[in-house]
Amino acid sequence: MKSATRNAARIAALAACFAAGTAFAQGAPQGVTATEILLGTHLDLTGPTAAGMDWLRTGMMMKVDEINDKGGIHGRKIRVIVEDNGFNPAKAVRAVEKLVGSDKVFAVVNSFGTTPTIAAYGKAIEAGVPHLFPWSGVAGPFHKEKSPLSYTFVVNYDWGTAAGVNWAIKSLKPTKIGVLYQDDPFGQLVLKGVNDAVKANNMTVAATATFKPTEVDLSAQLASLKNAGVDLVVLGTIVRQTVTAYTGSRQMGWNVNMITSIPGRNQTILAIAASTKASLDGLYGISQWRIHDKDSDLASAKEWIAAYEAKFKKPATMEATVAYSVMEWTAMALEAAGKDLTVEKFTKALREIKYADKFGNPPQSLAEGNHAQPQTVAVDQIKGGKWVKVSDWITTIQ
Repeated sequence: MKSATRNAARIAALAACFAAGTAFAQGAPQGVTATEILLGTHLDLTGPTAAGMDWLRTGMMMKVDEINDKGGIHGRKIRVIVEDNGFNPAKAVRAVEKLVGSDKVFAVVNSFGTTPTIAAYGKAIEAGVPHLFPWSGVAGPFHKEKSPLSYTFVVNYDWGTAAGVNWAIKSLKPTKIGVLYQDDPFGQLVLKGVNDAVKANNMTVAATATFKPTEVDLSAQLASLKNAGVDLVVLGTIVRQTVTAYTGSRQMGWNVNMITSIPGRNQTILAIAASTKASLDGLYGISQWRIHDKDSDLASAKEWIAAYEAKFKKPATMEATVAYSVMEWTAMALEAAGKDLTVEKFTKALREIKYADKFGNPPQSLAEGNHAQPQTVAVDQIKGGKWVKVSDWITTIQ
């Protein structure tokens, strides 16, 4: 009798557990179980900007590991699936279709590249999956439908470029301005920003030249700009073309001032230049985020860099700090959404957070139009192989 009673109790307990698990599964969004939250991203692992992608991946994973080592968020560990977009729009679409359709991620976070992310983000929205913090300063396409699932954080490239070029006009006093830019939506916004800046200063753009994302030899474009007599070149470049444009101009004996837009002001170009024993000293760059190293004067950044370098056995970069911050911002919203996680609770929490990172960048929120505000940039210059901040934070164009 006692054995039968015990067996009946066990069966009842198992049934209750099964019922609870079934109820949870029926009520939970995709990518969420009792023990896990599944996120996805797609990066350029094999394309023209692949050299910088491991810092994005490891920056994200630094935060993920911190969360999981403390037991997760409301008892759920974070897992991230990384797909390759090759900086190719069609490949990016296939990556997002896999993430939201086959892998069933809860959200797509921190994907890379303007053209790839614009092409693919709609697949997440169609599936009811939040699309967060793409590495693109072309915010408009991500908000054309005013979706409550789409959130952006990079300063718009047109405004950021205009702010930086306005500083350059007032500080460097150029008489003729040229633009070398990538032939895609990113490059078009850089050109728009330059035009906005020169108009505000009663000037015009003297010459322009374009290149394809896969193009490496820029000698013809540089010669065209040199022949036009420009004395400031604004670069709508990202990684390799930033290096090629600056070093190529020096190789042809043209020591013109150059200022690169936000994507080109990165530490990956410093690593490439160092590996080829080339110098980028003198190059200006428009920046949204501070760059720190192990000698940083900001204690929180210095501590993080030491931990990162101990964990991954390589120097930390700005890209790693930003990817970490993006994941931290995401995690804060997951925490605030509560144990009964839903997409609606998560996106509401995102909009209510005023996020301040540990790297000394201006605090931002997503309360206005799901795009991080306020927009703020500064201008840096490479000195002694390092980016050095040479302007104050810029919030307006005057």
